Amino acid sequence: MYDVKKGYELAKEYYAQYGIDVDKMIEICDKTPISMHCWQGDDVLGFEKKEGGLTGGIQTTGNYPGKATTPAELRADIEKAMSYIPGELKVNVHANYCEADGFVDRNEITPENFKNWADWAVEKGIGLDFNPTYFSHPKSEKATLSSSDEDIRKFWVEHGIRCRQIGEYFYKRTGKVCVINHWTPDGDKEFPIDTLTPRLQLKKSYDEIFEATKDVEGVMDGIESKVFGIGAESFTAGSHEFCMGYVMSKNSDHIIMTLDTGHYHPTEVVSAKLGAVYAFSKNVLLHVSRPIRWDSDHVVAFDDETKSIMEELVRLGKLEDTYIATDFFDASINRIAAWVIGLRNTRKAMLYALLQPTEEMKKIEASGDVSGRLAYMQEFKAAPFSLVWDYYCDKTNKGVGLSWLDEVRSYEKDVLLKR
Repeated sequence: MYDVKKGYELAKEYYAQYGIDVDKMIEICDKTPISMHCWQGDDVLGFEKKEGGLTGGIQTTGNYPGKATTPAELRADIEKAMSYIPGELKVNVHANYCEADGFVDRNEITPENFKNWADWAVEKGIGLDFNPTYFSHPKSEKATLSSSDEDIRKFWVEHGIRCRQIGEYFYKRTGKVCVINHWTPDGDKEFPIDTLTPRLQLKKSYDEIFEATKDVEGVMDGIESKVFGIGAESFTAGSHEFCMGYVMSKNSDHIIMTLDTGHYHPTEVVSAKLGAVYAFSKNVLLHVSRPIRWDSDHVVAFDDETKSIMEELVRLGKLEDTYIATDFFDASINRIAAWVIGLRNTRKAMLYALLQPTEEMKKIEASGDVSGRLAYMQEFKAAPFSLVWDYYCDKTNKGVGLSWLDEVRSYEKDVLLKR
């Protein structure tokens, strides 16, 4: 391996000429939490004792061996992946990852069903985030929170209520704010005649959930939109316009917009939406994945859009106000490698954005020097960023370059393939 410290010193000298304090930027990057999704480890199946697979417009493709089949296996796999991911991490849990001796239905889950997750998080010194699971259930086949069947709608409202209570439990156990993401796959395969009534039902359901849990503490709530899903190609009740309208109308300190990088039309990008949303909101929940033409949730890449999102957050001064979470699931490759690659790329894009002379570029722009602005923006695309990244990974003992890959392969051979 090359001399990492020497490379870092050279890069530090380069960035210093533009007034960039590399060590300070590394510190900011390292302390910015990223919420690592648990569902990459078992293909979103969870641990409810029931029959059936994924439904609700969600699919995982591939049948790579070694997926976690028990909560203990999943947590062990998460720990293994975390050992190669630098920076502060939280773990994001879905409601269908509850633990019980028998089947506990979604409207009956309690904090006790997630005690093992909380015990584990406290032991590791990390925070937990949470998600209601409004899919993969017999009562989610047609609609959930937007259902015209009052019994079904009430069932899912109760699920949402209990999820917020569990979020408070996580907060009290870990001492860290629990971010809950609310997403429902409700929609229609064909174009409906009435597109308003389901949305009024969805609005009513969210209102009832938040009213019933208005005394809950330590919880932030993201409202997530989507363009379409499998089986709901023509209409989605929780569209971007609906979700953004709901969040803005509530004017709440805990109800915020979730922007998922895969939940928009192929020509739309989340990086272009952040400034508009932050004009009206203090916080945003960001779900980072990699869409391939649609919401395919590929492993996060160090691509232009991921870098643009982080650049926008840094330039807006909103990195600290954004709850960043990953959301992808790939069953065609080693699942731990998928976590490591995706989370490292998310963190890498963050550091890449921080290592730019943002304040200087703002001054240049304000002066009307658009030529200088373009020159600066292009120059830093080729800056020696990777030398700083390698130093950061070495400093945090998370593995330089691809040094982690052989260890993941060994874990696969010794652990995963024996399941």
